[in-house]
Amino acid sequence: MSSRAEAAMIVLRRIQRAQELNARALARRTGLSSAQMIVLQIAAEGMGCTPKEIARRTGVSQATITALLDKLEARGFVTRKRGEQDRRLIIVSATDVGRALLLGAPDPLTAAFTARFDRLADWEQLMLLAALERLGGMMDAEDLEPLPALDEPPRA
Repeated sequence: MSSRAEAAMIVLRRIQRAQELNARALARRTGLSSAQMIVLQIAAEGMGCTPKEIARRTGVSQATITALLDKLEARGFVTRKRGEQDRRLIIVSATDVGRALLLGAPDPLTAAFTARFDRLADWEQLMLLAALERLGGMMDAEDLEPLPALDEPPRA
């Protein structure tokens, strides 16, 4: 392995380690996984949303969201109710207990990253994004379902 490739792998392992440490701190403080916390954050944003909307915003399958919602509902953090106008829709909302948990949760790693990334010039953001996409391709990651990210902006 070339020294540059080795240096790149070291940086990748450091990034992975930072994510792991953040996820462990979150689990210790809240008892939730990062993915569960993301779903709870989305459910707490407004008057409720559908599992399909949560899946779209997080970039994961609806089956994965259903499993996460089952766990959150069992612990009393979210509720699922039928829509009033369209009974076929399921509306997910955070409970008061879920909202209180969010208030006491540690700041996610992605919040700090997002703040720093947003301060970069447009050209620098695009350069980093292109490099990350290229890196994902080199690691055969482009077809993998992403894990949801805390504070991830909605996808268009």
